[in-house]
Amino acid sequence: MEFVKSKDGTFIAFDRSGQGPAVILVSGAFIDRAHAFNVELSRALASQFTVINYDRRGRGNSGNTKPYEVAREIEDLEALIGAAGGSAYVLGVSSGAVLALKAVARGLTIEKLALFEPPFMLAEADRPPADHELQLNRFIESGQRVQATTYFMTRVMGMPAIVPLLMRLTPYWSRSVALAHTLPYEAAIMGDFSFPEELVASIRIPTFVVGGSKSPKPLRDAVWAVAESIPNAKGRLLDGQAHNVSAKVLAPELERFFCA
Repeated sequence: MEFVKSKDGTFIAFDRSGQGPAVILVSGAFIDRAHAFNVELSRALASQFTVINYDRRGRGNSGNTKPYEVAREIEDLEALIGAAGGSAYVLGVSSGAVLALKAVARGLTIEKLALFEPPFMLAEADRPPADHELQLNRFIESGQRVQATTYFMTRVMGMPAIVPLLMRLTPYWSRSVALAHTLPYEAAIMGDFSFPEELVASIRIPTFVVGGSKSPKPLRDAVWAVAESIPNAKGRLLDGQAHNVSAKVLAPELERFFCA
């Protein structure tokens, strides 16, 4: 484990593995650098790349300086790019993909960008309640971590109510609840979940937008919308994959894109 100091003094923890061009993994909700997906993807990519797998602020061994601002997370990524040598490829997953888009638009030295299912909701009916960020903050401020986790999964992510109930029987549930305090951060990154046409159209670097063929239609629609709006982008849906994509399936796609 290594640390890099962000602009506001927050220490960000990361693991560095492999050799070659740097690839930074930007996680979405409920994921830290110790999560099986990040660990497996890092191993799969390490044969060709130097993989930077980090804890976003508030997760794992990283600091959590308050108050939270999306701009601070972009500065975290900038510090990691510095630690990687001054430029990097970036993979953003789910809300992490949106954070990565905003980082590129801010002018960070990102050479290529891969996005897995940025969760924009093109149809207003698919979007979460307008006050979802406020509700999440209220849950966290009152210590209701389980309620925040359930609310995010069902009202924000749109999962059936049975899903968090079943997840309580798995080890994933306790890990999710442990990261519940970062859910308002995801809400801040996503805003109202509408499609940010101006932001997406401003991206000029080579971009690969990928999703799963079994993911919900709104996520699949967002993949194509982003890919079609970025001048130098291509999109693809992976057969048999959903939002919890297999690292083993995703890794070869990333290798082809980053090595091209």
